[in-house]
Amino acid sequence: MADFTKEKTLIAVASDDGTNVNKHFGKAEQFYIYESIDDEINFIEVRNVTPGCGGCGNHSDSKIEANLEVIKDCSYLIVERIGERSFQAAEGFGIEPYEIPGNIEEGIDKLIRYIKVQRLFD
Repeated sequence: MADFTKEKTLIAVASDDGTNVNKHFGKAEQFYIYESIDDEINFIEVRNVTPGCGGCGNHSDSKIEANLEVIKDCSYLIVERIGERSFQAAEGFGIEPYEIPGNIEEGIDKLIRYIKVQRLFD
């Protein structure tokens, strides 16, 4: 688990507008990358990917893995929804996925507060 107060932590966000977490992981065409360091959040870049879900339950494991490869330097992934296979694949890359739909800034804030509370019990 990355330390939000002492080191640079990257967070990937599935969004189609840069304002809201509004994409299912498998349908995302891009991930907005944010950096958290010393409790300051900064937008870094947009990374484009090819959606791994063709709809109707058709998933491409190779596309899912390719998309995770694009964000493998991120510690956390915030999405509107994520299926079990993709969730497990993300964890296999060392990425912790979270379903936090809504405003991106609010979602990142919720994630940081949640992680800090979890650390109180470690």
